[in-house]
Amino acid sequence: MLENCRTAKERWGGVHQLIDRWLKERQELLVHYCDLSDTARDTASENLGKKLERLCQILVDYTSAGHFEIYEQLIQEAREFDDGGIELAGRIYPRISETTEVVLDFNERIDGKRPAESEMDDLMAELSRLGEALETRFELEDFLIEHLHNVHADKVPSSA
Repeated sequence: MLENCRTAKERWGGVHQLIDRWLKERQELLVHYCDLSDTARDTASENLGKKLERLCQILVDYTSAGHFEIYEQLIQEAREFDDGGIELAGRIYPRISETTEVVLDFNERIDGKRPAESEMDDLMAELSRLGEALETRFELEDFLIEHLHNVHADKVPSSA
């Protein structure tokens, strides 16, 4: 029985650490997004291309971590607790995938290019669309974390 408690603690404690790291990456993404949005308004900025490239890099890393690490762990946890989480994830995941398409489209359109001054209005529109998609995505991700992971916190042995 003690071994089962350790195993659960290690398994779900590891998920908690993974989520914490991912949420820190989200914060970094938001900082770069806001910084880029401010820079994009200044069409004379020499750093715009570098900032676009960095944002795209963080966007792809964050999105990939969500799909290939976090969501898989949340689904595994939902399976093990078998309390309706799989069905919930099945309803939420397609909506998250829609935001993934916006992220990938933005990344593909930018593709390391610094837009010409004549393209700045288009860039601002794309940044706005990206921002809206990210806001939706973060809300959906937070919902999944709350309902597939945090809801089980009292069922997993604490570190005390």
